[in-house]
Amino acid sequence: MNPEIVPIHRKEYLREDGMLFVRTDGIVDTMVKIPLLVASMIIVAAVMPIQSSFSSPRTLDLIIYPDGSTHVSTEIDVDPLATDYELDLFGSTIDNLVAVGENDFLLDANILGDSALIETFGSSVISVEYDIHDLVSKQGKVWTFSLDAPSDFTLLLPKNSAIVGMTSLPINMEIINDKNQLTLSGGNVEINYLFSTPVVITDSPDVTDSTSQPDYFMYAVIGGVVTVVVIGTVVITRSKQKIAKPIQEQKSIQPIQEQKSIQPIQEQKSIQPIQEQKSIQTETIDIESIFKLKPDIREDDKEIVKFISNNGGEALESELRKKFLQPRTTMWRAVKRLERNGIIEIEKKDLQNLVKLRKSMEEEE
Repeated sequence: MNPEIVPIHRKEYLREDGMLFVRTDGIVDTMVKIPLLVASMIIVAAVMPIQSSFSSPRTLDLIIYPDGSTHVSTEIDVDPLATDYELDLFGSTIDNLVAVGENDFLLDANILGDSALIETFGSSVISVEYDIHDLVSKQGKVWTFSLDAPSDFTLLLPKNSAIVGMTSLPINMEIINDKNQLTLSGGNVEINYLFSTPVVITDSPDVTDSTSQPDYFMYAVIGGVVTVVVIGTVVITRSKQKIAKPIQEQKSIQPIQEQKSIQPIQEQKSIQPIQEQKSIQTETIDIESIFKLKPDIREDDKEIVKFISNNGGEALESELRKKFLQPRTTMWRAVKRLERNGIIEIEKKDLQNLVKLRKSMEEEE
C-alpha cells in the first residue's frame, strides 16, 4: 500500500502591491504556544536555584560535652521577604536556644516540639545555637553519637575520648586543644567512642604543709625568745645574789611575769595568721569541692566560677562580660549552664542579672 500524502492547505492571494502572500493553516497556534513554553522554562529555571538557596545551611558545627549533651551552631540562608522561618531541630529536648539575625540582632524564637518558629525581621542570614540531649546515648562504657545531617558538618569530640567505631569515614580529621574534630558528610552518621574523666589530684596536702611551716618557724622564734629571757634572768639573778637575797627573788620573779605576759601576746600573733590561712584554705576547698561534685563542667565555666568566688561570691553579668570579653548571648548561655548544674543562682538587681554562688549546693547534691 502506498502511504497517503496529505497536502498542506495553503491560501495564496495577491496583495495590492503585487506581492504574493502565502498563509499556512495552524501557524498562529504554533507562534502562540512556543513563547509560552519558553517563558515557562525560564521561570522554572529561575525559581529552582532560589528555592535551593533559601533555607539551606551555610555552616553546621556540633560540639559534644563530657556529660553527653551537644551544642549545635548553624548559619542558614532564609528568604528576607518571609516574616517567619520554621527550623527543623535535631530533637525535642532543647535548651538555651538563641537566634541572631543580621547586625547581631536577637530574634524571637518559639520551640514547637522538634522545630522552632523564628521571626526573621527581614534578615537574609540567621545564626542559631542551642543545646540538645537527644544525639548522644550511653550503653556501658561506650557513648554513641547519631545524627541524620542535612549537609556536611564538623563534630568536636570531648577531651580524653577515643573513637572505637563509625559508620562512615570523615572528610577531614584534626586535633584542636587535645580534642578530635571531624568533618563529616551529610546523611546518617553514627560514631562510637570511649570517654574517661582524668583523676584530679588536689593540692590540699601541699597547702597544709606550706601553712604548717610558718607555724613551726613562729614557735621556734617564740622558744628562742623565751630561752634568751630565761638565760638572762638566771645571769642577772646570780650576779645579784651577793647583794640581797630578797631583792634577788623579786627581780627573778619580775622577768618571769613579764615573760608570761609576753608569751600570750606572741601566741595571739601566731594564732592570727593561722586563722587567716584556715579561712583562705576553706575558700579553696569550697571551690575544689564544686569542681569535684561537677567534674563535667567546661573549663571556661570553671574560670567564671573562680572569678565569682574571688569577687565575694557574686558578680553582675555585665562584669563577667567585661572580664572574659564575651558577647551578651555567649555569656548568657554560660550563666544558664551553671544555673542548670546547680552551681549558681540568678537574681535581678537594678534591672541587671546578679550571679551568685549557691551555698547549699553540697547539701542538695
